[in-house]
Amino acid sequence: MTQAATTESLRAYYAQRAAYYERVYFKPERQADLRAMEAWLGGPFAGRDVLEIACGTGWWTPHGARDARSWLATDLNPETLAVARTKPLPGCVRFAEVDAYTLDGLPAQRFTGAFAGCWWSHVPLAQLAPWLGLLHARLDSGARVVFLDNSFVQTSSTPLSRRDADGNTYQQRTLDDGSVHEVMKNFPSGNAAIAQLGPRACDAEWIAYEHYWVLSYTLS
Repeated sequence: MTQAATTESLRAYYAQRAAYYERVYFKPERQADLRAMEAWLGGPFAGRDVLEIACGTGWWTPHGARDARSWLATDLNPETLAVARTKPLPGCVRFAEVDAYTLDGLPAQRFTGAFAGCWWSHVPLAQLAPWLGLLHARLDSGARVVFLDNSFVQTSSTPLSRRDADGNTYQQRTLDDGSVHEVMKNFPSGNAAIAQLGPRACDAEWIAYEHYWVLSYTLS
């Protein structure tokens, strides 16, 4: 599948799921992890100008932005952004339609922080290092970067349906209308993720929760 086709497939899936996407955050077994991450997330971005990639319905936005100087939450989908805009948000938050894979549509500014929640897993493995380079090019020296995503837990995660020749894994997801969508969803180890970060990444820290992981680092 071409990158354009991958982007369109993912965009269409999340547009259809936007109205009820956040059900995933109400799974009882995930609550302890979620509360811990929500409480922690604002600290790394206090006083910073932050770019959020693929904000979706904005679940993480109010937590990350609570002490930021400015926060640009971006997503490709008007449907998910419409939900995000309904959240009680700090006054520093603004929104923009931006393609997360290419950063097309991103305003011409630099940032001192970057965040993406549940996005890393949707980037093809062969494109991770180039994509991180694209993101890092928009960040100042000393910028703080945080990624957060799912861990695979047999009793809670959607089963994996296949693995492609590049090592990417996929899930078959069924929406409320009965339609079935194949979605790329990768589950990296800490060492594998850190190995992708490139030479500007310093002091990388991997935090493994039961159902999620967090990767944070500073750019030189």
